[in-house]
Amino acid sequence: MRQDENAPDAASIDEVLKQLKLPFIRENHHSLAETAARQGWSHRDYLAALARGEADRRLDHAVRRRVTSARFPVVKTLDGFNWTWPAAINELQIKHLFHLDFVRKKTNVIFLGGVGLGKTHLATSLAHNACLRGHSVLFSTAIDAINALSAAQAAGSLRPELKKYVKPDLLVLDELGYLPIDKTGADLLFQIISERYERGAIVLTTNRAFKDWGALFHNDATVASAVLDRLLHNSDVVVIEGKSYRMRERIEN
Repeated sequence: MRQDENAPDAASIDEVLKQLKLPFIRENHHSLAETAARQGWSHRDYLAALARGEADRRLDHAVRRRVTSARFPVVKTLDGFNWTWPAAINELQIKHLFHLDFVRKKTNVIFLGGVGLGKTHLATSLAHNACLRGHSVLFSTAIDAINALSAAQAAGSLRPELKKYVKPDLLVLDELGYLPIDKTGADLLFQIISERYERGAIVLTTNRAFKDWGALFHNDATVASAVLDRLLHNSDVVVIEGKSYRMRERIEN
């Protein structure tokens, strides 16, 4: 059969696919064409394989971008959580949260318990699952968020910095209560929570009972009450009881 002189050569096809930013198709159309010929695929089957491969690659890259943007200190999954250690934990409640209804409804989750009980692990796992499911996420300790906003406020750029904490579908504020918060910090944390109220979900971890939040917020009962009012409205509170998992060797010995 005479070859069509006007048919594009492989190099020109690769160049067009590069311009169109279709890397999977550019890298695999030759090998998939050979597979299609061997297995008798139709043109539609061949096109479907190329399209599916390109879509899967884009999905994988998008997930990796979301995970990177989330700034997790360490990626954790629910499979790695030790359910047997806490003295009291509602496993069914936690696993239900992984359906992510609270993210879609823009409500909050609070993990409340002592140190070393896996609150950060669960919060990170939940947020990582949100990344896998297509949601934008930002992870920060409460103190790091306050420090970043305080520095931005001093530099006259509070609003752009605050937007970083307001924009994601899900914000994780870890370790609230582990370090003292001054009046400025309390006001800045209130701004984050107020800006996100009914506009974006929050996952928060804390070792302080709600009755102690007045002291946590620099003895400002008004700010503490306003923060709790917004956080607890339509929220899921997960209470975890027990002794520190990190101290288990000393305890068991």
